[in-house]
Formats: sequence, C-alpha cells, structure tokens
Amino acid sequence: MTPLLRLDGVSRSYGDREVLRAVTLEVAPGECVALTGDNGSGKSTLLRVASGRERPTSGRALFDGAPIDEEDPVTRARVATVMDPGAHYPDLTVREHLMLVALAHGLGDAAEAAVDGVLAEHHLAGHADVLPTALSSGQTQALLLAAAFVRPHDLLVLDEPEQRLDGRARRELALRLAAHRDRGTAILLATHHEALSEAADRVLTLDGGIPSAAEDR
Repeated sequence: MTPLLRLDGVSRSYGDREVLRAVTLEVAPGECVALTGDNGSGKSTLLRVASGRERPTSGRALFDGAPIDEEDPVTRARVATVMDPGAHYPDLTVREHLMLVALAHGLGDAAEAAVDGVLAEHHLAGHADVLPTALSSGQTQALLLAAAFVRPHDLLVLDEPEQRLDGRARRELALRLAAHRDRGTAILLATHHEALSEAADRVLTLDGGIPSAAEDR
C-alpha cells in the first residue's frame, strides 16, 4: 500500500547538535509504527518533524506525497496529534473544548453525539462541565486523547500517549488504537509502554538519533 507518511533521510539539528540522523520511515494507512528508545534518543523530535511542526534540516518529510506543514490546511484537517501536555483551552470546560475541536473539523450536527461518545470512552462524562484545571493529570491526558479521537483524521501522531494513565486506561488505549488502525488510520507513536509497542506492526528503536532496523511484528 502507498505510504501516507514518508520520512526520507530526515536529519534534524539544533545548532551544532544533531538530534536525528538520516531517518527513513514509512507509515501506510492501516499501519501502526512505534518508536522506542531512551529519553533523549530523538523520538519527540522525529514526531515533531513527522507532524509538520518542525522542518527537517535535511531530507524530506512527506504526507500523502506533499511536504508536511502543520500550518497547511490539509495537514490540520487530516493529522491529529497528542504531543503537548497543555494543549487545551484553559477557559473552556471539558465538553466545550471537545465541541470546539469537533465543530472546527467539520462534524456539524454530529458533533454533540461524537463528544458524548469520547467523554464516555475516556471516563470524562462526570467531568464534562469542569475546567481542565480541575482534572487530575491522568484525566488531563484523557482529555488530550479524546480531542484527537473526536475529530476526523487519517494520521495519528502520539508522543507517549500512555503517560499519566492508569492501567485500565492504558489497556483501553491499546484497544482503541488497534480499532482505529483496523479502520485505516495510519499511526506513529513514541512509547515506553510494552503493550503499546507490542501492538504495533513495526517497532523502530532510536539511539542517539540513529534508527535501528525496523522490527516487524
């Protein structure tokens, strides 16, 4: 199948420090690729390049055959990310935040039902009318995940999505990601959680910004 996301010899430097070195990676629709490696190995930088948040110093990062750019309307419409712990509107309630995301991505009359669905799935229904500051750290992470899942997307880019979740929520996340993959979503995630990496189709380990050979599952 034609890859939806393609990183072709991508390197990324900050000044004299090279964080990624000639990373080549493809993710097709209906495929999940997990990135593993120690802290500081370059996983988050790779995800920022893959989502169009940063440009590679050399090489190409392509989404559906075109350079990926977070500011491009196509990227915004088709790529959902969970990367920043504070990526929510602090002055909106949980429900208002999710409704804004859903409506901004074209759900229209279906937005309310979609929001009710992700609130229930992420165990946030009882907190729908509170501000994010009233949530626990695990509930805040659940809100960020709910915001990614409530909107249409062809590619999910997730940076350690399991962080701050309890055991039940992590198991549910693994099942949810598998369901989205089976429906044709391309998924690229960085994780330290064994169950999530084991559920991926391929695992790429980074060491000092250098990728190992991908391990098929």
